[in-house]
Amino acid sequence: MSAENPASETAKAVQEVAKSTGKAIDAGEKFGSFISRFVAGSIEQGMGIFEDKLKYMRWERQVRLMQRAEQLQLEAGLNRLTRAIPLKLAVPLLEAASIEDDDNLQDLWARLLVNAANDHSHTTLKRAYISVLEQITPLEAAILLKIYTLPYDQTRHGGVVVGKLPDEVAIGKDGETDVLAEPEEEVRLALANLARLGCIVIGKSWGGGEIFKKVNPTLLGKSFVEACTLQVA
Repeated sequence: MSAENPASETAKAVQEVAKSTGKAIDAGEKFGSFISRFVAGSIEQGMGIFEDKLKYMRWERQVRLMQRAEQLQLEAGLNRLTRAIPLKLAVPLLEAASIEDDDNLQDLWARLLVNAANDHSHTTLKRAYISVLEQITPLEAAILLKIYTLPYDQTRHGGVVVGKLPDEVAIGKDGETDVLAEPEEEVRLALANLARLGCIVIGKSWGGGEIFKKVNPTLLGKSFVEACTLQVA
């Protein structure tokens, strides 16, 4: 059996690319048509509005990220950055940080970025930190930061009382679980996600059910919070 003609293989590849491109164009036109129904304009106007808005929003967030990183660099006492971030970590970090639309979360990205570029900091950037920060909400970030304001050595085994979150936390004591209350459902969902990401451990009943009265910190959670806290030279 003879091998296929290379020219024929190239032609097939070109056809497949053309098909994919055509599908993308069709999808874009459909979305443009969808938008145009709401703005009483043409398909081109609809797509233009959407694309321009996305470009502006991303540009706006990129500018804020740069400004915050430069400000934090000065606060950390750095005249210049002293450590290069590996590309395999720098690319996902900068991509996620530049599209974050919550200022508090973007500040965490900026602190992580500056710490990672400072060889005097205690932070060694890890992909896990980027993954965690990509997957938490502003409420979850606030809860996590509050939990880790307490001394890790005391809460590691004694736990953290979380019934009054998001307002306050307390160091746990032995034998008090029965008299403690659980927080609101929104906070319980936030705690469940933080546990899924390995940042805390939720207690279990004898039957295996989750108990949201006390949680325990983890080494990953502690290290993540430290990495997102500006370290001053």
